[in-house]
Amino acid sequence: MRLTRASRALPSVFLLSAASAQSTSTDAPAATVTPSGPSQPASIDNYNWYGCQTEATGTRALNSYTYADDGMTLESCRDFCNAQGTTFFGTEYGRECYCGNKFQSGSVSAPASDCNQLCAGDSLQYCGAGNRLSVYALNGTDIVSVTSATPTPVPTTFPTGWTAQGCWQDGPNGRIVPTYNAPDNDNLTPQSCAQLCDSLNYTVSGTEYYKQCFCSNAIYNGGVKGTDDTKCNTPCSGDSSVNCGGAGYITIYSKGTPQTYQPPVVQTSGLNGTWTYQGCYNDNINNTRSLPWQLFFPGTMTATVCLHQCAQFGYAAAGLEYGEECYCGDPGDLTNAGSTKQLESDCNIVCAGNASAICGGGSRLSTYFWTGSTPLYVFHYPQGTNAGTYSNLVGGVVTPLMTMQSITGKVTFLEKWGTGAANSTGAYELDLSQTSNFTRAWRTMHLKTDVFCSAGLILPDKAGRQLTIGGWSLDSTYGVRLYTPDGSDGVKGVNDWQENVSVLKLQRGRWYPSAMVMTNGSILVVGGEIGSNDKAEPTLEILPTVGPYLYMDWLARTDPNNLYPFLAVLPGGGIFVGYWNEARILNEVTFETTKVLPNMPGSVINPLSGRTYPLEGASVLLPQIAPYTDPLGVLMCGGSTEGGGEALDNCVSIYPEAATPRGH
Repeated sequence: MRLTRASRALPSVFLLSAASAQSTSTDAPAATVTPSGPSQPASIDNYNWYGCQTEATGTRALNSYTYADDGMTLESCRDFCNAQGTTFFGTEYGRECYCGNKFQSGSVSAPASDCNQLCAGDSLQYCGAGNRLSVYALNGTDIVSVTSATPTPVPTTFPTGWTAQGCWQDGPNGRIVPTYNAPDNDNLTPQSCAQLCDSLNYTVSGTEYYKQCFCSNAIYNGGVKGTDDTKCNTPCSGDSSVNCGGAGYITIYSKGTPQTYQPPVVQTSGLNGTWTYQGCYNDNINNTRSLPWQLFFPGTMTATVCLHQCAQFGYAAAGLEYGEECYCGDPGDLTNAGSTKQLESDCNIVCAGNASAICGGGSRLSTYFWTGSTPLYVFHYPQGTNAGTYSNLVGGVVTPLMTMQSITGKVTFLEKWGTGAANSTGAYELDLSQTSNFTRAWRTMHLKTDVFCSAGLILPDKAGRQLTIGGWSLDSTYGVRLYTPDGSDGVKGVNDWQENVSVLKLQRGRWYPSAMVMTNGSILVVGGEIGSNDKAEPTLEILPTVGPYLYMDWLARTDPNNLYPFLAVLPGGGIFVGYWNEARILNEVTFETTKVLPNMPGSVINPLSGRTYPLEGASVLLPQIAPYTDPLGVLMCGGSTEGGGEALDNCVSIYPEAATPRGH
């Protein structure tokens, strides 16, 4: 499916779910008296105040589940995390909620006064701050402090497979084993440090300056092995016969040969000239994102990953934040949000998927604009008479559900008669030659059953008869309604809509079906529900009745996101069907699937988006040009994420009969 940009939808967040980890316990502080102004309550239901906590190194401190909301409160975050079954919940930046069972490496306690940003949904509560989490723990007063636990014996051996890697200079570009910094240990040995790191699933350990132990999975910040081991000359606090690094030097042990990374810098190469770095911009100004669409790439975030996703959906601005967050939008979004360029040093967090690159900082975006030779999108705005004009033809009598222009030039209007206004007949005809005379312009017609959510088309016969099928409930769902246009300009016709459900009706009752004229003149009727908001009708049938109705497993599987499926006759034979985010070709005789087509791209934040009702997109056939040898194209625009959460601001297209159909 080819994807192009259309109108902008509202900003969104992308929900992330990850595996839970084991809990780490600590004592919770005593409850405090709630002040009359903004406060940090001592408890929120069954969660007790744990403290103000920093974020972790290169990742979120609590990274099992997260969501953001402009109506964030401590209670809503608690409900979300409690439903996930996690030990901790924490709020940050006033509108972000994080859940987990333990704190990731590098997260440490901070003064309670650091958590001073008001909750977006409750001005009397504090919800963390920049790089600060207001943390609550499940039954927190019962959590046992790590420092009070019974000490374990000092290990005397190295973990299996761990070997010495020599003496390395620590810096000058920052710690070279930065992921986890253990508390100073008066009994430190190389073995105890390696055993600790191994128990935390790290593969590199480093001892430094008597009693410091560091852990990681690689050597970062351009660490280089020294040629002079005498620099690591400080005796270990737990065994003076061996050395534990030195001043600015670290003794490394690892499981296998450690991987090394250069000091992290902003990625400016390898982008094939399509994106250009713009600088470090501030984000989350007055609880408003500088770029509206938020995605998370935990463990895999790089500039390439983020920029590719934004470009794929036609967004010309991208921002990387906090190591694993990606934001998409347009350059103008930054200006509209009041975002301005900040110090480059403010963008200082490494990318989760590339330790040699920078991916923003706390409320800071490493920002890129699309500068490729081919624009991501181009809008053409006709000028003057080419732009067309709107004009009021005549006062209306009804808000129509369905309109069709007749062979006579007149226009029929149908509304939901059975559930509409009491004085409406449900059907009217407009004479375009009489728009200056309201009375002569409109003719009242009549319906017997309700056309609400029916299908309609014009038959390929000389009379140009109009047909509607299906509808609201009961007999309406089986309804087959015919109108033979008559009259002429200025002369009202006498024919009306005809229907008799006891004589002519569908085999299956249908609400929200689609209908299409086949090449032999028969009418194909597809899908729907058996009645208003009722069970699915995952079948198709032919009018006039030819054979039984046929069950379609793909309609059953994608219910309820496939109502009003898109249908088209293909020049080479076969029937194109687009439904939800899927498409296929059916044999026009057996209605068996002959080809499953690629899925339609969805939203920049959610691939599981759809185009058919109730996600509410639209479809048209692309024009063909003589000599008509190119494959027929189908264009589908709009739709939403599941449940109608976020509107799609893009269009997709496909050429079903191409040798290798590809979605765009």
